Amino acid sequence: MPIPDRFLDELVARTDLVDLVSESVRLTKKGNSYWGCCPFHSEKTPSFHVVPDRQIYKCFGCGKGGGAINYVMELENLSFRDAVEVLAKRAGMTMPEGSGPSAGGRERREKLLEINKQAARTFHRWLYAPEGAEGLAYLQRRGLSKGTLTRFGLGFAPNRWDGLIQALGEQGYDKRDLLDAGLAVSNKDGRIYDRFRNRVMFPIIDVRGNVIGFGGRVMDDSTPKYLNSPDTPVYNKSRNVFALNVAKSSKAGRVILTEGYMDTISLHQAGFDSAVASLGTALTEEHAQLLSRYFKEAVISYDGDGAGVAAAQRAIPLLEKAGLKVRVLRMTGAKDPDEFIKAYGRDAFAKLLDRSENQVDYRLAQIQKQFDLTDDVQKVGFLQQAAQLIAGLSSAVEREIYGGHAAQAAGVTPEAMAQEVARARKQRLRKAEKQQRRKDLAPASQLQPKTRELRYANIRSALAEEGLLRLLVLDPGLVGRMEGMTGEEFSSPLLGRAFDSLCRRGEEGLSTNLAALAEEFTPEEMNHLAQVVSKPEDTARAEQSIQDYISVIRREGMLRREPEGDALLLAVQKRLQEKKAYMEEKP
Repeated sequence: MPIPDRFLDELVARTDLVDLVSESVRLTKKGNSYWGCCPFHSEKTPSFHVVPDRQIYKCFGCGKGGGAINYVMELENLSFRDAVEVLAKRAGMTMPEGSGPSAGGRERREKLLEINKQAARTFHRWLYAPEGAEGLAYLQRRGLSKGTLTRFGLGFAPNRWDGLIQALGEQGYDKRDLLDAGLAVSNKDGRIYDRFRNRVMFPIIDVRGNVIGFGGRVMDDSTPKYLNSPDTPVYNKSRNVFALNVAKSSKAGRVILTEGYMDTISLHQAGFDSAVASLGTALTEEHAQLLSRYFKEAVISYDGDGAGVAAAQRAIPLLEKAGLKVRVLRMTGAKDPDEFIKAYGRDAFAKLLDRSENQVDYRLAQIQKQFDLTDDVQKVGFLQQAAQLIAGLSSAVEREIYGGHAAQAAGVTPEAMAQEVARARKQRLRKAEKQQRRKDLAPASQLQPKTRELRYANIRSALAEEGLLRLLVLDPGLVGRMEGMTGEEFSSPLLGRAFDSLCRRGEEGLSTNLAALAEEFTPEEMNHLAQVVSKPEDTARAEQSIQDYISVIRREGMLRREPEGDALLLAVQKRLQEKKAYMEEKP
């Protein structure tokens, strides 16, 4: 059953978008609106815009936009109905009868979370049972205390095909439930069996304390060595970080990034409570953005092998783009943090953290490793690559300092290096200017929706159609002044549908807030509508603007529908011009 419009209207009215967004984004007020770094993509310069009087948000970087319901849908990866329920609970409202979660909605999510929680308890119980002896011995050899095992909920999956299926079946869950949760798999013959077998189990817990998935380390030579849960309705490896549920409360002020579960857990046991790890995948923009909500600085503590160095190089720009200050820890005498702490102790690792390198010095050192600086030709190659790196730094002071570091490494003067950096920077600026000029030379393309499927067929008409939408959002009382205009007359199907929806709501005495349209339009459509509504509009002369906009729409519509009449008009105009020219030439 659909959620009543009046309930949605009240829900949107009770939800202050600025307060909602402020729960996950640091906003700064500028004039009558608010700005912050977008929670949906990584960025250093704020391009995320919240407009309180229109109750919309718009990111001018990634293009996402909409109202309160869209924001929760996007941030929490929820369906429309689930997002409404989250906002209703936040606003102290009770969902209308008959509008409970649909199949596959919030009810399903909660069931999956409950299955995961019971699975975690079962794995933890098995760790201390006879069948978990091998797993417990392994964890003890790794130096983990019982308190740490309990704190992280570590467990063991026995070497049986249906151990978890039977255990959870006794609690009322069937095999299909475990398939949905990613705890079981089905072969080509349709046989369903446990996904995790003969593995030490690491529960993956989100920042709200929900068990959303698992990682398992095998006890024999089977592959893969580490097996992770697949993506499910409650788990996405690119959007979650291991141990962030604990690390988010750290007072350290900096997050320590490691490559695996054991490194992270060992660091926590040693007192470094801000350690986290990505989940069986390279660090992503979503990971970086998530970490930036809780920390201002990141220390990369990956393994010192080639794979670890490559992973660090990939992670640095993502973390910086998310607004984090990045440092890189380089260990000698150990391959990873766990091994280093066991060999040299907690205090030695603390000193190593404090001496961690600025990411620019780290990247310069990695470039230097590729060249033999005793060879003049290779020395030039090093300086050219270093100049490209340093030229990308926004601060002139940073460029001078790190240029000096590169010059010292290669044995050249700082002045010579400064010239090379300046040349590289000019190349970068010329390239950026050329790209901007190409954009400026195609102004019409800048007015088009980013999504190709939504492109305007008639720019002139579409701009007028956009104006009508903005006026309706700003003043529902203007619905009766639209001179019989309907969305069918619009050149853009999307704008026409939005116009009809807003008019209907206005005629029914409902708000014309864009947020109320979230169920009727796709996320891509809402992104564009938010872009439209965020543009300035003068309401002081609203009635005249309406007349002007409608005149343009109908004139353009007539030309579209009557190409022959248009051609005739042009022919007549040409004939009149020719006649005028003849009369002027006549003596």
